[in-house]
Amino acid sequence: MQSIQANSYPIHFNEKGNQALNFHLKENKYSNLFIIVDSNTNEFCLPHFLPYLETDLAIEIIEFDAGEENKNIETCVQIWKVLTELGADRKSLIINLGGGVVTDLGGFVASTFKRGVDFIHVPTTLLSMVDASVGGKNGVDLGNLKNQIGVINVPKMVLIDTRYLETVPQNEMRSGLAEMLKHGLIYDKEYWEQFLDLKAIDFADFDMLIYRSVEIKNEIVIQDPTEKNIRKALNFGHTLGHAIESYFLENENKTTLLHGEAIAVGMLLESFISLDKKLINKEEYSEIKSCIKSIYDDILFDEKDIEPIVELLIHDKKNEYGNIQFALIDGIGKIKINQSVENELILRAFLDYKS
Repeated sequence: MQSIQANSYPIHFNEKGNQALNFHLKENKYSNLFIIVDSNTNEFCLPHFLPYLETDLAIEIIEFDAGEENKNIETCVQIWKVLTELGADRKSLIINLGGGVVTDLGGFVASTFKRGVDFIHVPTTLLSMVDASVGGKNGVDLGNLKNQIGVINVPKMVLIDTRYLETVPQNEMRSGLAEMLKHGLIYDKEYWEQFLDLKAIDFADFDMLIYRSVEIKNEIVIQDPTEKNIRKALNFGHTLGHAIESYFLENENKTTLLHGEAIAVGMLLESFISLDKKLINKEEYSEIKSCIKSIYDDILFDEKDIEPIVELLIHDKKNEYGNIQFALIDGIGKIKINQSVENELILRAFLDYKS
């Protein structure tokens, strides 16, 4: 597959990625190399990555515990200390090998250590391939609030090797699929329609679906790197989805949701809101609801859950001047940004989801 040129960095696929990385290492005089992994990618992905690495640089592996609950500033502090102890300097290179938690956190660590060192993303989950590693957003959570602390800073390159997906559990694959569905809903109706019957998909061609998803996100980000305008389209499903994810993360009586599981609910809720605002018709909404519910299990909400979820919306980083901002679909394949939604409509969306 042809490489994709993003803002100031390339996205390489499969074997081209290994070649590009080794050429980059040869052409740049780095002092040392650090690979940030979590406990899962250290076990399952690092053994597949290291044999392709051609370098005489000293290599250090830095591992932290897997899980969204570790995507915080405390983990960053630990890694900054390890980098310092191991002699990292401004000519060091950091490679982030892992899912969205690793690329988000690792990119933030690299962007802030000694005011910034070079880094490369090697995403190993479907979610990180089609979303987290592309676009230059790096950051960590603040308590249960998603991605409150961070920077926009691009890597030297992103290397997408779909062979890593062989190590990914099915629930994690479904989590990543939510972002692919979103890309179709907001940008490409024909792409969305390919997912209406998953049984008909030839997964031998799944690489091309991943490629198109990356292409869509990159096309949007190139137009608006700092999320002042059209990049807000990528927030469809995320305003309510992030609030739901945060609520389930902090509530000990709830099972923590994967990112894509929460976003799938968010897309259904925000599709209902789009319907109520006459941005989509009943047939489009029925199509969206049927497709998403055929892939994801229903999440159970009690009446007492809804109010604290809605309260979390005020902390959403997309809000401006205290106003909650939604990106809503304006017909499948199109989007309308900066939409205000009253609480009563949000409550009706939850009622519809439970029906």
